[in-house]
Amino acid sequence: MYRYDRYDQAMVDARVAEFRDQVRRRLEGKLTEDQFKPLRLMNGLYLQLHAYMLRVAVPYGTLNSRQMRALADIAEKYDRGYGHFTTRQNIQYNWIKLEDAGDILADLAKVEMHAIQTSGNCIRNISSDHFAGATADELVDPRPYAELLRQWSSFHPEFIALPRKFKIAVIASETDRAAMKLHDIGIRIVKNGDGALGAAFYVGGGMGRTPMIAPRIREFVPLDQLVTYAEACLRVYNRYGRRDNKFKARIKILVHELGAEEYTRQVEEEFAHLLAQDIEPPLAELERIKAYFADPPFEQGLPDAIDRSDPDFALWVDRNCVAHKAPGYASAVISLKPVGGIPGDASADQMRLIADLAERYSFDELRVMHTQNIVLPHVRKADLHTLWSALDEAGLSTPNLDQVDDIIACPGLDYCSLANARSIPVAQKISERFAANGKSDTLGELKLKISGCINACGHHHAGHIGILGVDRKGVENYQLLLGGSEADDTSLGKITGPGFDEAGIVDAVEKATDVYLAQRRDGERFLDTYRRIGMEPFKEALYG
Repeated sequence: MYRYDRYDQAMVDARVAEFRDQVRRRLEGKLTEDQFKPLRLMNGLYLQLHAYMLRVAVPYGTLNSRQMRALADIAEKYDRGYGHFTTRQNIQYNWIKLEDAGDILADLAKVEMHAIQTSGNCIRNISSDHFAGATADELVDPRPYAELLRQWSSFHPEFIALPRKFKIAVIASETDRAAMKLHDIGIRIVKNGDGALGAAFYVGGGMGRTPMIAPRIREFVPLDQLVTYAEACLRVYNRYGRRDNKFKARIKILVHELGAEEYTRQVEEEFAHLLAQDIEPPLAELERIKAYFADPPFEQGLPDAIDRSDPDFALWVDRNCVAHKAPGYASAVISLKPVGGIPGDASADQMRLIADLAERYSFDELRVMHTQNIVLPHVRKADLHTLWSALDEAGLSTPNLDQVDDIIACPGLDYCSLANARSIPVAQKISERFAANGKSDTLGELKLKISGCINACGHHHAGHIGILGVDRKGVENYQLLLGGSEADDTSLGKITGPGFDEAGIVDAVEKATDVYLAQRRDGERFLDTYRRIGMEPFKEALYG
């Protein structure tokens, strides 16, 4: 993983000192909240319903054990003993005191972490495939390219005050595990007909109030022009994106209103202009970064066989372990979705255990998944049972990867000042319902996502089953969506009809899965059956 050089560390340390002074002035009454707000947002500090919330950046989801232990210490020292892992591969703390904010940022800086550009109208944390560097289906590890873009975008003076927040994802396989087409810019590392590596650019995706799937605007950008093309995309947006209406300020609106063809024409024009300026970092810089992402020293000749005599362990292997590019290894997913639990939450003790296990069994590396779980990317198959035993004892071994109870959920109205409805209790009740009825085993892959408002932090548009919390005359109400996907077959879910109360939405989810079980053909996922039979059979079951 990437390590800070002296410039990285100096920038982060300077920001800590600067923010300490800003907090001091706010506490002394020398800054009003209106004056302080843009300053705190530049450092990931939000004011939520009950307290400040701090969002910490985890670039492309990669952490080492030292960093995870530091996150655990922060949870214990400054919060209420837990952290919440997010769909942006970050971590959030929900109960921060303003007077502690500077100390937290200083503690983060000691382990090469920060909260810069995790909020505000800037380029946010760049995300990537959580199996990057471990899966056999990728052309290359995409994280060096994400890191190059992170370095380019950090403190970029031209893009520090964009019309609206901006999100970038980088992948390098045909299988999309990062919701790439639902980002402002999605980049897929590809090969052209001559076998050269380059990047395909998708621009104008996003969820929220107006969900859109990004169109591909260029099939191939040479790697030595990657940053320049990204800069061209941002420049056109920064020039013409709307600043008069925040609901129409995202790049997806600009691409839609101009049309993909006209937007692309303007990007190409800007691209040609920038190429003449010769601003692209030299390929030597990319090679320098790549060295940090070299494969760990995988052992040769390891056995591939796994002793499955313990049925609980065998189920966990089948559900939560993913094939690895190196023989004798697997990627092991640690579920943060126990039955009745809060999706994405981990206690300080659990974080410390995960850090210990990563250090012992995964070359001191772990990843935050955008699905709000953690993965140890490089585990010897011979170590899986010992790993599982430790996870099981800590309540981290739920075998539910991509199952109906592997739910993505935002914090919702329990914490968020923007939310219209609670997400957490709905997620808890759905997981408890399916644990009790035993249908999870037979449903197979079924991705369920819950958002507490139209901002879609829970990615409800992209769920095979999505739930959106709305305010209906002062009462929490939940709309049910079907047919979404964030994978390479990206699609947006459609609302089934009138919403439900909290108990009713749990019943509605079960009714929808019953239609699937009755209608599916051999080998079909829920999404496949929905696409084949359409909405009507589901609406009939839901509304009669």
